Amino acid sequence: MDALSDILRVVGLTGGLYLEAEMTEPWAVVGQVAPELCRPFMVEPQRVVGFHYVLEGGFDLDVGDLASARVSEGQVVMLPRNEMHVLRSGAKTTPLPAAEVVRPPEAFGVAGATFGGGGARTRMVCGFMGGNEQLYPLLSSLPSAIVVDVANLPGGDWIAGTLTYAARTLANGDPGTATVVAKVSELLFVETLRRHLAAMPEDAVGWLAALRDPVIGRSLSLLHARVDQAWTTEALAGAVNMSRSAFAERFTAVVGEPPMTYLAGWRMQLACQMLRDSIRSVSEIAFEVGYGSEAAFTRAFRRERGVPPASWRRQARQSN
Repeated sequence: MDALSDILRVVGLTGGLYLEAEMTEPWAVVGQVAPELCRPFMVEPQRVVGFHYVLEGGFDLDVGDLASARVSEGQVVMLPRNEMHVLRSGAKTTPLPAAEVVRPPEAFGVAGATFGGGGARTRMVCGFMGGNEQLYPLLSSLPSAIVVDVANLPGGDWIAGTLTYAARTLANGDPGTATVVAKVSELLFVETLRRHLAAMPEDAVGWLAALRDPVIGRSLSLLHARVDQAWTTEALAGAVNMSRSAFAERFTAVVGEPPMTYLAGWRMQLACQMLRDSIRSVSEIAFEVGYGSEAAFTRAFRRERGVPPASWRRQARQSN
């Protein structure tokens, strides 16, 4: 299994559709995927990736610090960090909040939206990918938006037809449809990542670029899959058949930080997720993320987050 697939295996990835929309020029809408929209398909995720697939027409997208991008018929745009974004026809129309134009779904169906000024039509289906906190390193290394021609993806015709069909049949309450949508959404996400990886410059650095490196990609897979192991740089280098010094230099150059610094940050992310979302004790969490004692974990956690784990847990739950 390649490194990307190996890492995706542990992030609880799934997906679904939440909206089928038809707009006529001029129109503009602003919004993002609310985590609660994912509930019919999965437990509310920690990380959400939004996507819009254009069935007909097209729109301009404004998100983050990217220049406005055009998304046309047959294309999908992925929003890896689910940032607030504006979709609009060519005219500079003031965007309406999505909540004002979206009709709530009936039964198990997707929501709907029909609005605009009566001109040229754009139709799309909108969906999401959701996963746990372990998605963060991957998503943080991606741009605010990625536009891909679905027809050029492996199985692109099947992906497009399935998304269109599913948007119209989920209302029937067929549990099989939701399962198919989850798998198709996952495939769409993975193939988009692969296309983005292939297009990255050779000198790119960061977590995603590291996946192209067979040695560093494998080491990341090992760290993610066995986070509770007492890793050292030497042990990790041995696992990928490199000397300690050569591995440490290569890992730092590609990922942007030394292997043990990366591991410490990864453990903190997992620990925060467990503290917030589970009833496991601090001691249990300490051992699950690779610390030999609760005291060692507490010292590391306080150093990174400024407060002990128990205090952080109370604050996180009070803020929800």
